[in-house]
Amino acid sequence: QVQLVESGGGLVQAGGSLRLSCAVSGIIFRLFPFEWYRQAPGKQRELVAGITGSGSTNYGDSVKGRFTISRDNAKNSVYLQMNSLKPEDTAVYYCKAMLKWGQGTQVTVSS
Repeated sequence: QVQLVESGGGLVQAGGSLRLSCAVSGIIFRLFPFEWYRQAPGKQRELVAGITGSGSTNYGDSVKGRFTISRDNAKNSVYLQMNSLKPEDTAVYYCKAMLKWGQGTQVTVSS
């Protein structure tokens, strides 16, 4: 059974950085694409970034140039490096694989 466990969220000042991690189990990790989503209060969940099994990446327009998604097949983990954070990046961030979601990790950016 697929399990996704996010970590690394927290409180950071605007302009700061955070690195989120998603530990994955229950699948042949290297074969699957993964995505990071986020959901702010009162808003719909939106795609932040995605990465294929071969390492190709895509990003939401609002994070291009600031966020970087990566994967480590040896550690069965996916990462989201977030730089130049803005208050509007405040949200719960979720890791997703196929139809499975993690529990989410809160990111709060203060102005």
